[in-house]
Amino acid sequence: MTVGSVGSPVIARRGAVSGPDPGKQSGAAAGTGLLRRAAPRHDSLIGPLLVVPPLLLLAGVFYYPLGLIAQQSLTGDSGPVTLDAYATVLGGPLFQNALWHTIEIAVSATAGCLALAFTLAVILAFIPFPGARLAARLIDTVIALPTFLVALAFTFIYGSAGLLNAGLMDVLGTTQPPLDFLYSPWGVILAEITVYTPFILRPLLAAMSLIEPAQIEVASSLGAGTMRIVRKIILPAALPALLAGGSLCLLLTVNEFGVVFFIGAKGVITLPLLVYDKAIQEFDYTTACVIAVVNVALSLALFTLYRVLLRGLAGSRAGMV
Repeated sequence: MTVGSVGSPVIARRGAVSGPDPGKQSGAAAGTGLLRRAAPRHDSLIGPLLVVPPLLLLAGVFYYPLGLIAQQSLTGDSGPVTLDAYATVLGGPLFQNALWHTIEIAVSATAGCLALAFTLAVILAFIPFPGARLAARLIDTVIALPTFLVALAFTFIYGSAGLLNAGLMDVLGTTQPPLDFLYSPWGVILAEITVYTPFILRPLLAAMSLIEPAQIEVASSLGAGTMRIVRKIILPAALPALLAGGSLCLLLTVNEFGVVFFIGAKGVITLPLLVYDKAIQEFDYTTACVIAVVNVALSLALFTLYRVLLRGLAGSRAGMV
C-alpha cells in the first residue's frame, strides 16, 4: 500500500517528464504556421525578380531598336520631331504602290491558302485512303522549310529556263517559254500559297477531329448530299479554325520578304522589300524607318485580330467539349 502510494507519484512524475508538453506543442505549431505564412511572402518577392532578366533582354534586343527606328522616322538624322517624313513618304506613289501590292498579294495568298487547306483537310479527315497520314506529314514538312527555298524551287520548275518550260519548248518546238507567270504577282501568290497552306491545315484538322462521325452518318442516311454535309456540318465546325488560321496567314504574308525577293517579280514591290531597297541600296534610312513603322503598325493590327479570333476558337472548342 505504501509502495503503491509512493510509486504512483513517481509514475505520474515520469509521465509528466516523458509526455509531450502542451505548451511546447502549441509553440511548435505556432512556429510552423509562421513559416507557412512567410513562405508565400517569400515566393511573392521571388516571382517579380525572375521576370526582370527576360524583360531587360527583350527591351535591349527588341524594344530599344524599335524605339530607334521610331525616333529616326520622327527626327531624321538630327532634326526636331516632325511628321514631314511621314507626309512625304505616305503621299508618294512608290509607297502607295508597295502598299497596294502588299495587300493584294497577302489577301490573294490568304484566300488561296484557305481554299486549298480546307479542301485538303476535308479529304484527309473524312475520305480515308492509303497513305493519308503520310500525306499529312509531308505537307507538315513545308512548315520547316525556309521560304526562299520554296521560291528557288519554283524558279527551277516554273522559271523561263525551268524544267517545265524546257520540256514544253521541246515538245511544242517554240523558242519562247509557254509559261510566263512566275515573274509576276501570280508567281509570288502561288509560292506563298505553297508555303503557308500548312499553317491553316493543322488547326483545320484539329477542329475537324472534334466532329462526331455519327453526325455525318445520320445526315447521309437522311439523304443529305456531300456538298450539303460540308456546308451544314463541316464548315460551321471548322469556321473558327478557318478564321484564326486565315488571320495568321494574312499576318505572315504581309511581312513576307524571302519569296518576293528571290522570285524577283517585275514591278512587284511590297513594304518589306521597299524597306530593304531604301535602307540597304539607297541608304535612305529615314524613309526606310517610316515604312518600317507603318509595316509594324499593320502587323500589330493583324496580330490583334489573330489573338481575338484564336480566343474565339478556344471558346468554341470548350463549348463543343
